[in-house]
Amino acid sequence: MQWRYATKSFDASRRIPAATWATLQESLVLSASSFGLQPYRFILVSDPATRARLMPHAWNQRQVVDASHFVVLAARTSMTEAEIDRFLDRVVEARGGSIEALAGYRQLMVGHLLGAEAAARVPQWAARQASIALGNLMTCAALLAVDTCPIEGFVPAEFDRILGLTAQGYASVVCCALGYRSADDKYAAAPKVRFPAVELVWTV
Repeated sequence: MQWRYATKSFDASRRIPAATWATLQESLVLSASSFGLQPYRFILVSDPATRARLMPHAWNQRQVVDASHFVVLAARTSMTEAEIDRFLDRVVEARGGSIEALAGYRQLMVGHLLGAEAAARVPQWAARQASIALGNLMTCAALLAVDTCPIEGFVPAEFDRILGLTAQGYASVVCCALGYRSADDKYAAAPKVRFPAVELVWTV
């Protein structure tokens, strides 16, 4: 965690090896989420032309096009009973048992996520789950000596349009550029700026 920083300049000539990316991708897949519902998708933007179209809508930050890998984390804008039932089918597939035995859990999720009042909370709830995945991705990357830069400075509506997310029931919430720092990135050697633990960690 001392080594990592929000990389401003990536070495565009260096690529993340396939095996390393597979591990990073698995950190996203294995991320924790509320109810286990995984109300998000991770869009790996590999096409250079698409990245070039996205960059103007991300304050022209070069990380979008220079980083080895660029991921857009998108969250669901609504939940349906069908999505809940699909997840419960996966539970039974992975752990055995029966759908009937999960009826109480299903009702809990339906009550929390469906209905007019509950549904209004879903986009923010789903975005928070995506942020958990982002944290896992960045930490895993640091352990593998892969640089990252989380990016919230972008226009979600334009990203959604370019990536066709709205029609699929998702909205972009945050991005992450991954790769290897450029040798001339002055921020790499900058001291960490953090408040001391005694201020940040409260014991009750």
